[in-house]
Amino acid sequence: MEAYANALLYAIPFFVILLLVEILYGHFVKRQKYTVMDTVSSLSSGLTNIIKDSLGLGLILVSYPYLVEHFAVMQIEATWLVWFVAFIAMDFAGYWNHRLSHHINIFWNQHVIHHSSEEFNLACALRQSISNLIGYFPIMLLPAALLGVPPQVIAILAPIHLFGQFWYHTQHIGKMGILEYVIVTPSQHRVHHAINPEYIDKNLGQILCVWDRMFGTFQKELDEVPPQYGVLKPARTWNPIIINFQHLWRLVQDAWRANNYWDKLRIWFMPTGWRPADVARKYPREIIQDVYHFERYKTAASNSLKAYAVFQMLFTLLLLLFMFYNYSAIGFDGLMLFGAFVFVGIYGYTTLMDRGKSAVWIETLRGVGGVALIWVTGDWFGLNELLPWGSFMVALYFIATILGAHYFTYIDKPLKHLTLSQ
Repeated sequence: MEAYANALLYAIPFFVILLLVEILYGHFVKRQKYTVMDTVSSLSSGLTNIIKDSLGLGLILVSYPYLVEHFAVMQIEATWLVWFVAFIAMDFAGYWNHRLSHHINIFWNQHVIHHSSEEFNLACALRQSISNLIGYFPIMLLPAALLGVPPQVIAILAPIHLFGQFWYHTQHIGKMGILEYVIVTPSQHRVHHAINPEYIDKNLGQILCVWDRMFGTFQKELDEVPPQYGVLKPARTWNPIIINFQHLWRLVQDAWRANNYWDKLRIWFMPTGWRPADVARKYPREIIQDVYHFERYKTAASNSLKAYAVFQMLFTLLLLLFMFYNYSAIGFDGLMLFGAFVFVGIYGYTTLMDRGKSAVWIETLRGVGGVALIWVTGDWFGLNELLPWGSFMVALYFIATILGAHYFTYIDKPLKHLTLSQ
């Protein structure tokens, strides 16, 4: 986990720079594809994901090294051919894992966050799951394990394969000629994120598009069908933690309400969106019928609230960068406490972005807790060794958080603003 944390110290600034480049490009060509609240929500989702992964919060059913040790039929060295085979095996497994996530109710819960933005830009690529608490992907790499592909090869390829899926989340790159027949391109991935009937559940490849062409899930972007983004059951919140478990909660509700015990059991493994007939009749849910004319999620937001949301997200990012920098020194218990403060903070300020009434209490309790921790320990997880006044600055941040939550709840009220903001 420490190696992962160290890698994030370099990866996060790289992603932020690319986001800024796309934002600036959109501004200068007058085709801006970013809105403040949606972007803060997307980046905050990415922060929750890297906290979860860096702290190792989850259970892996079986590790890839275990599969190699017990099932490999041969031992091979890490030659260039082995690296190539490993990449193909990983991309093939990624395709089927992605397809599973789109087509089975319970697996959709771990992927819905990625599709929840009603925009399409590099920021939405960072909407990654925290609800995938049970890791099963190594099982899908069994073919590579049988061939004896060394674990270190998979360990190196995995983040490269993941980061290689970032760049094509953009509307500023058109079709790419002959490459459209080989790799996943921005045009193809726009189709994948679209909710148009022509595009739903298409283009499931991650790096190579050949799997889509082989297994009947390929769809090119049509000039006469402009992609519309989001999910058919809209999230209606900026809070990424809620979005992560929204579909699961709906499944729990439907399973509880179903009269038939067979329906209670099979709902988890039925196609995504399936509901027991009696429950669907009695408890209808919002589903977008006309993808070209639906109300996109907006909340009343002053420029002050937008600026505050950006401030919260950026300060949270700085806190996380410090956590990764000081990862080994903080220790396990400290990391869990640090992560809890950040998780609660993201929940709090994104709830405030939703104009949720509970935000003021969440932020107040977190702020008081943060100040109390600094008062008792005299430090913020060793920050004073790096910055002499570091813990004092963090204490001021927590005080600002308390004041900000009260201000945007009781003074900067939604009804005073006519601007609905994304």
